Parts: sequence; structure tokens; C-alpha cells
Amino acid sequence: MYTHSTKIRVRYSETDQMGYVYNGNYAQYYEVGRVEMLRSLGMTYGKMEETGIMLPLLELKCKFIKPALYDQEITIKTYMKELPGVRMLFDYELFNEKEELINIGATTLVFFDMVKKKPCPPPDYFLERIAQYYE
Repeated sequence: MYTHSTKIRVRYSETDQMGYVYNGNYAQYYEVGRVEMLRSLGMTYGKMEETGIMLPLLELKCKFIKPALYDQEITIKTYMKELPGVRMLFDYELFNEKEELINIGATTLVFFDMVKKKPCPPPDYFLERIAQYYE
């Protein structure tokens, strides 16, 4: 299993009238977690797209436990529990500054060949970097 943590501060524009993070923004927080996890492995969406691979979102799950509030620093813990195949699954846990669990979520992305316009296996260079965490 590969795990990664990153932090983000809740911006005013992400909150509703009550000062709570608007529910639609959690998908963006998950994306921050994913992007930073991939970056920690030396990969970016841009590099994958240069090689003809995209990663469209197939599924999104989100469970709210406690609200995230304006100006709080949120820790996004991202987990890749299994070696990806055509699909890549991510799990997320978000914590507030008191280290209280406030949200859990999951996303499924698909490796997609931009030329053939269909799902494909992960590229070899991706598997080479991540396989060590699943031995």
C-alpha cells in the first residue's frame, strides 16, 4: 500500500454562508491529495498526457463526519491500497487541526489511451515506480 499526506488551508471562497466548506469542494481536496501523491512518486498528469494517457474519474464517494471550517489547515491522507490495473482506486481521510477525522472518501480513475479512445493498462514507467510498495 502506498500512502501520502498533504495539507491545504480552507479558503474563504470554498465556504458557504455558515463558514463550512461547501460539499462540492471535497472532490477538489481529493484531487489535491491524488496529484500530490503522484508527484511524490515523480509523476504528474501532464507527463502522463504527454505519453498519450489520461486519467478520467469514473467514481466518487464522499462521507461527511464533521465540517471543515474557514481558515483551518486540513490534512489530506491519500491511500492507494492495491496495485492499479486499468482502474486506479484512491481512498482519502481528511483531518482538521485537532487531528479529528472530518471526512472520508474514495475515487476510481481509469487509465485511458488518448489515441485509441479506450481504457488501457497502466504504463510500464508508472508500474515500475509504484510496484515496490505492493511486494
